[in-house]
Amino acid sequence: MKKLRINELSFFLLAVVFLWAKTYISYQFEFNLGVEGPMQQFLLLINPISSAVVFLGLALFLKGRRAAITMILIDTIMTIVLYSNIVYYRFFDDFITVATLSQSGNIGEMKDGVLGILSGYDVLYFLDLLILVAVVIWKPSMAKISIKKWVAPIVVVSGIFLFFANLSLAEADRPDLLQRMFDRNYIVKYLGPFNYTIYDGIQTVQVQSEKLQATSDDLSMISNYTSSHYSKPNENLFGIAKGKNIIKIHLESFQTFLIDYKLNGEEVTPFINKLANGEGDMIYFDNFFHQTGQGKTADAELILDNSLFGTAEGAAFMTKGTNTFQSLPAILDQKLGYTSAVFHADNKTFWNRDQIYKQIGYNHFFDETYYDNSNSVNLGLKDKPFFEQSMPMLESLEQPFYAHMMTLTHHYPFNLDQEDATIDQATTGDTTVDRYFQTARYLDEAVEQFVNDLKASGLYENSVIMLYGDHNGISENHNRAMKEILGTEITPYQNAQNQRVPLMLHIPGVEGGVNHTFGGEIDVMPTLLHLQGIDNRELINFGTDLFSKTHDQTVAFRNGDLVSPEYTIVGDTVYDTATGEELESTEETDKLKSEVIQLLKLSDEVMNKDLLRFNDLADFEPVDPSDYKYGDTVKDTE
Repeated sequence: MKKLRINELSFFLLAVVFLWAKTYISYQFEFNLGVEGPMQQFLLLINPISSAVVFLGLALFLKGRRAAITMILIDTIMTIVLYSNIVYYRFFDDFITVATLSQSGNIGEMKDGVLGILSGYDVLYFLDLLILVAVVIWKPSMAKISIKKWVAPIVVVSGIFLFFANLSLAEADRPDLLQRMFDRNYIVKYLGPFNYTIYDGIQTVQVQSEKLQATSDDLSMISNYTSSHYSKPNENLFGIAKGKNIIKIHLESFQTFLIDYKLNGEEVTPFINKLANGEGDMIYFDNFFHQTGQGKTADAELILDNSLFGTAEGAAFMTKGTNTFQSLPAILDQKLGYTSAVFHADNKTFWNRDQIYKQIGYNHFFDETYYDNSNSVNLGLKDKPFFEQSMPMLESLEQPFYAHMMTLTHHYPFNLDQEDATIDQATTGDTTVDRYFQTARYLDEAVEQFVNDLKASGLYENSVIMLYGDHNGISENHNRAMKEILGTEITPYQNAQNQRVPLMLHIPGVEGGVNHTFGGEIDVMPTLLHLQGIDNRELINFGTDLFSKTHDQTVAFRNGDLVSPEYTIVGDTVYDTATGEELESTEETDKLKSEVIQLLKLSDEVMNKDLLRFNDLADFEPVDPSDYKYGDTVKDTE
């Protein structure tokens, strides 16, 4: 090696090749970017080059070993960006945003899951850095070789030129690429992870600027939209549950395909199956979809209590934790005197819950300090002891109450102690999918126990009982195993259908049964308000009452895709929802897509500009978070 003539330029070219190679390898083995056609394949091949040339080229303004060492430092930062996205994608099937960086503390809560997705071959993503360090150590004479001064600016300008050439080709294949803020896959596929990171940073700065510049005038278009989108209540159900308790049971990572599913001839969730099939006077919505983004569980909580979408990037619980909200708990409190509480045997700071629950208006937050956590697995207390320990606290609430019960055991990576397993694992060879069924069975048994306890306590017949799945538990990274489980290819169409999660409602005095209405989490708040006899006409709600005769059955996904009774649209491809047949785009489907994009854009404006601070309601006082104090009040009063 010492006989080789290595100067700053040859060292730079070596670093560029290494960085390009490992980025391209990650495209092939780590990310599911949905690449179609030779143009997209070509863009995937070239898009890491411009970032590598520009950033590593900056080091060429220095000389000798200083240039080489600077290149290694820049390369290290870019490698960390790439690898962080790889790990994050394995876990969340998505890319990191600036907003999610503020949520880094949550990784500690998920350490078992994170460690489970690291791989021994990951060291290869850092191998080039070791080689470059070795070159610098073994080639000290580099300092004696220099390049012309004009080389560095030409290299950087060339990199910028490459970027705009890349962007032009990308725009030709996908017009308005940089205006598609709902799908990070597009940006990474066309421009690469490094350019995506810069784009995301610029978008974040713009959003912060939007909030500072927002005025009450910005709310007018939003208010006009929600007023025109309003659906009148079902006259037979409006107010039918007024004054009844509301108990929401959060089914963590529970997807609809589990209902009536048999593994090796055995029902996975026999109790929830009974509820779905009409026992217990449950109304089961079998075409209900989650609409979460990067925030997953936190997004589901936000959507259900506010009829607003989570943000396009990060989790609104974290990034919009000081926003003004006009939420279900506060409205029920001010209009009907409801007490509200969240029961969640987890750290109160996880997803910023101890702060944002105050903004939302929850009176009580029973976090892990209220529970004996000695019987824990995965993220915390197992679901059976969670429900058992929650019952006395639930019964202590002043009625009527609005209670949110959050389960934990059926969460990735779906770990379960062997003594709690009452069904065998699946045998696909995919650990995540195989474990999924055991924790689903455990959750089913825990819910059955809790429902029986509610009946024994007398609460069941005086309460609206709601069960819902918060988000998908199995991502597209497990399509091979899911094909084996479901017996069908997991196409983009099928993946959209797999986003169904259950919604079940027990309403005292209302007959149960299956309701085939299409809806999503955005529709829950208007539905519950109307059951309580509270008209949501004046509220900024983006969903509509599921029981309304004019309910909007187009379900918008956070990335801009949609499902309706007639059409499923994924990216730019239209499918027949009933058959999965690919269809030609029409004026009708284009209109549906445009309406979904508009809906998401308006919701984002509300969140990003904090517009609800300007929404004055005659019979609603803005929530003052300082009015709420969360602590171990049960133990304090003993």
